[in-house]
Amino acid sequence: MMQTTFPPISAAVAGGSTTRKSATHSSRVFLVALVTAAIAGAWPAAAFAATQPSLGTALNFAVLAGSTITNTGPTVITGNLGLDPGSAVTGFPPGSVTAAEHISDAVALQAKNDLVTGYTDAANSSSTSNLTGNDLGGENLSPGVYTFSSSAQLTGSLTLSGNGVFIFRIGSTLTTASNSVVLLQNGAQACAVYWQVGSSATLGSTTQFQGNLMALTSITMVTGANLTGRALARNGALTLDSNDITPPSGTCTVAAASTPPAASTSPAASTSPVHRLPPVHQRTPAHQRPPAHQRPPAHQRPPRALQLPTSCSLAWCC
Repeated sequence: MMQTTFPPISAAVAGGSTTRKSATHSSRVFLVALVTAAIAGAWPAAAFAATQPSLGTALNFAVLAGSTITNTGPTVITGNLGLDPGSAVTGFPPGSVTAAEHISDAVALQAKNDLVTGYTDAANSSSTSNLTGNDLGGENLSPGVYTFSSSAQLTGSLTLSGNGVFIFRIGSTLTTASNSVVLLQNGAQACAVYWQVGSSATLGSTTQFQGNLMALTSITMVTGANLTGRALARNGALTLDSNDITPPSGTCTVAAASTPPAASTSPAASTSPVHRLPPVHQRTPAHQRPPAHQRPPAHQRPPRALQLPTSCSLAWCC
């Protein structure tokens, strides 16, 4: 009669133990990855929003330019006007400036230097969304840093929603079509909106724009375009035509950007009861268990509760 040789029970038990340990380790790794992904997906995008660029004394100005400021028509600038290193300001009247004019003086120079700092801060902000090739018209955006590798266009309405910082990093030009509008809702504030334009910006006729408009070269506001914010042209000209420019009023209270909680890699205590299998040496030997045909069907057996052991947390389960 042919004899079949079986491995010693101890070897089988050791092999089963090794398999269980491997499966347990794999489960831990999978659960950590799953929880981390869930946290990243569920955490609001605003949590990763940028902080406000530092404009310093440039915030004291409604308009600031580098070469010239020219105006046509009954433009009203509510606030200070600054120009440096240029000296030519024309068209006032018929335009009016409700506060001081600083032309090539120390105050204007300091504001221009602070503008460079704020512009650089915005340009270096980490992008949270690349909108290259998209028209801003029809978009509803939450706080974040939105980038365009080249030009940006606004046709129609753009809605900015939520208390936080909005930064638009634009590689070259910014242009708005006639009658375009920037709308703020759900706590969004014009003081916390920054447009960093790599060359020049043009606001089309009767555009209703909001935010700190910072252009590396020039800014042109076509007839009837209005701005709640600041027109800040670093190196070039500011050209106006029957416009209203009013800095945001009141204190700029922006919600602080937060960071998602880090997944814990250390065990956390739990009060949940734990049901473990007894050690191998305490289990009923296989030859003493009833035959399979005498055991109750699987659907009649009591369910086993799935509970985490005391050394488990959401991010690390053993």
